[in-house]
Amino acid sequence: MKMDISVVTLVFGLLMFGGGSARVVTVPPGPLIRVEGQPVSIRCDVTDYSGPREQDFEWMTAREATGSRVRIISSFDPSYSDPSFSKRVASGDISVVRLQDNEVELKVAEVKATDGGYYWCLTPSTDSTMSGNYDARVQLTVIPNTLRVSPLTPPPAVSEGSDLTLSCNVTRELSHATYLSVTWSVKRGATSEDILTLGPQGDVVTGAKYARRYADGGIRLVPGRNGLFELVITKVTTSDDGVYECNGTEWTHDNRGKWTKIVASTREMGTVAVTPTGQSLSVKASSSSPPLLSPGETLTLLCSVAADNLPALALEVAWLADGRDVVTMDRSGVVIHNASAGGSRAPASLERTDAGEYRLGVRGVSGEDAGAYACRVRAFVDKGGRSSGGGGRWLLAAEKTSGAVAVKVAQTKPSFTVTLEAVLKPQMTAEPTELACHVTNITHLPLEGRLGVTWEHTPLPGAGSDPQTSQPVGSLDGRGNLLPAAMYSDRLRSGEISLTRVQPDTFKLRFLRTQEVDMGQYGCSVAAWSANSQGDAAKTAEHQSAPLAVRWVTARPTLNVVAKRVREASVGGATFEMSCAVATVNLGEAGYSVLVQSQDSLEGSVRTIMTLSPDNVLQHGGATDPTRRDGLVLTKFGPAEFRFRLAGVQLSDRGFYWCDITAWTKQQAGQTWTRATSAESNKVKIDFQENGPSFAVALQSDTTIVYPWETAKMECSLSVSGSSPKTGAHADDLAYEVRWFFTRLRGGETTTQVASVDRFGVVRKDARNSSSDVSVERKDAHAYTLNIHGTQDSDSGEYHCVATPWYLSASTGAWTQAGELTSSRVFLTVRFAVWESLKLPLLYGVGASIGVGLFSLVLGLVCAQCCCRNTTHTPRSRNNLMDLEMD
Repeated sequence: MKMDISVVTLVFGLLMFGGGSARVVTVPPGPLIRVEGQPVSIRCDVTDYSGPREQDFEWMTAREATGSRVRIISSFDPSYSDPSFSKRVASGDISVVRLQDNEVELKVAEVKATDGGYYWCLTPSTDSTMSGNYDARVQLTVIPNTLRVSPLTPPPAVSEGSDLTLSCNVTRELSHATYLSVTWSVKRGATSEDILTLGPQGDVVTGAKYARRYADGGIRLVPGRNGLFELVITKVTTSDDGVYECNGTEWTHDNRGKWTKIVASTREMGTVAVTPTGQSLSVKASSSSPPLLSPGETLTLLCSVAADNLPALALEVAWLADGRDVVTMDRSGVVIHNASAGGSRAPASLERTDAGEYRLGVRGVSGEDAGAYACRVRAFVDKGGRSSGGGGRWLLAAEKTSGAVAVKVAQTKPSFTVTLEAVLKPQMTAEPTELACHVTNITHLPLEGRLGVTWEHTPLPGAGSDPQTSQPVGSLDGRGNLLPAAMYSDRLRSGEISLTRVQPDTFKLRFLRTQEVDMGQYGCSVAAWSANSQGDAAKTAEHQSAPLAVRWVTARPTLNVVAKRVREASVGGATFEMSCAVATVNLGEAGYSVLVQSQDSLEGSVRTIMTLSPDNVLQHGGATDPTRRDGLVLTKFGPAEFRFRLAGVQLSDRGFYWCDITAWTKQQAGQTWTRATSAESNKVKIDFQENGPSFAVALQSDTTIVYPWETAKMECSLSVSGSSPKTGAHADDLAYEVRWFFTRLRGGETTTQVASVDRFGVVRKDARNSSSDVSVERKDAHAYTLNIHGTQDSDSGEYHCVATPWYLSASTGAWTQAGELTSSRVFLTVRFAVWESLKLPLLYGVGASIGVGLFSLVLGLVCAQCCCRNTTHTPRSRNNLMDLEMD
């Protein structure tokens, strides 16, 4: 057969090498090994053919390669089959299925042992020339079905956390080269999923849900002898419930390396139910200590744990006291103490004495260790062996808590003495008060015990509605939390009253500013606090001090205010300053409001100039001129002294000035001021007479003789002397109106106004007959210059200036007009200069004469040259020239 294939291949190669197209018919390489009773399919295809795309196929068989062939089936001729195959073809046991135009498949539904032999696939020629091969042969070997699958029935019930072994025996009679594979699967309802497959080559394939578990070692394959295969599932959980099956498959391997399944058998192994740990887990707590323990004794409690699969479980055991964790042993054996639930409890120990037996020990018990104790157990199973990190993947399987065991401890209440003393006692209202509450002779106080205090106040008779009723001030609990009473809540929050614990056995109550309502009887109650079994603070004992009286003789506060002059205002424009000093009696710390008032006379109406509130808010009174508010100052100069300053006094400011001061107190910071008392100071008088300034004017000029068209300048200078208290003759306080007058005659009475400038600087020029022009220039605050530009003969005459001063009165603050001032007279002379008048005409005449003479001379020379020129030239002999020279 191998030789036939080689010959076909050689012929096909020669045809291809020759460059022609040759038909090629191919079938699978043989021999094909199949199992009796199983379906068989043989494919056949043709390539490199000519003619129609769809090719026809015929199948023939023979027992031997050289034996006579028997026709099986044709793809185009229904009557092609041999009578020995016609019934099987008609029943569909043998059929041919077209896969493509050039490919078909021969199918046998149930192959028989007699079907073994050689099979030919033939293709009728559609080529124009015969070329290539028109048939192909393959050998089919049919072996008996000897595959046997025999599973062992697993246990119907398995405890959670235990191992499950699934055994399956798969065998076959080895007559040809076939191979076996084994697959375990589990079915839940109508769904079945593979767990693991051992392939024909010894390879292992796991189901999608079991890959991680197999990789972690939770599933193991244990191959046995004589066809026995075992699958071990470790640490089963309730998710492993189901019906388990075993599948055995026989395989063949062809020359091309392709594996073909030739027969398979599946057998049900049995139903497995995983019993949850919670069904068999039981926890019991018991005590080996007396029913009633004395403080300092040892408490011993036992916890017993039982379960069907106890060795497969990892246990976490915790002891609870009144529902709170006391101590825990985790599944690895590490003991963890719960610090938050410890409170004042004695330290606890937990140890494992035997499998499922755990013992709790508490040494030196106290009253805080009493309560209901219970044992809580959490059972874990290792889900799938070990992870890559080396630790197991643990799953909480069950949790149970035992019944409670009552633990009672005899208690001894703490004992102590409370005394109250006054560290600071007030002698008057608003002074501080400090009371100290001392705790002494303390016995039987637990190590974790705390002391708390409550302060109470009983008002004096008449201070409240019921003088016998005690009013709580506030308290400090065992943890030091401040609990203010409703009546004193605001004062405690603001810090006016403070409750403090300065030492473990000393408490203090302090009033920063004691009020009259605070007088009365005070007492302190001290309570001992300890943590109960739930960890909450509980009061175990309380003792109260003897009452302590806090009171003083009340006297009405008085106020004395003294005003004195600091700076005297003797003239208008000066600064007046007054100081008001306050002296108090029976008045503690206070704030002051100040009113600065004045009146023109002792019988005149009172005016309020400025006010200053206790919070130092400054306001101007209604009698204050808004334009003068910058000159008014009222400041707090010291703790009990205020100063008022009035800058630039005026005549209208004359009169009497004094301070009206009110004392205010506050019960506590943040509250409003309460009026205590008020008083007025003595009166300070402002009195002065105004002497206005005096002015002088002078007119002067650098020269009184000018020539026509020149500029004449005359300066009108003013000077000021005497009282000018406002600013000492500053430009902002003085202004002038200046006018210039002119007369043609020396000493003439008839004058004409030339120009003027008012006090605002506006210049006005009067109409004049002269062609010259005038201007006014202000050189400085007291000097004005009259300029006459392009003087003419008509400008000659006498000039003088008249000035009217205006000044800002320091006494009244208004602009005041002073008396009119007239300067001396200055006579201006405009001369006519003869030489200056004839200088230009003479220069013009001389220049013109010289120019005409020169022009005439040049013109004569030009004419002589042009009119007297000879046309011929007679040379003269040298001798004649010499003779002429000698002559």
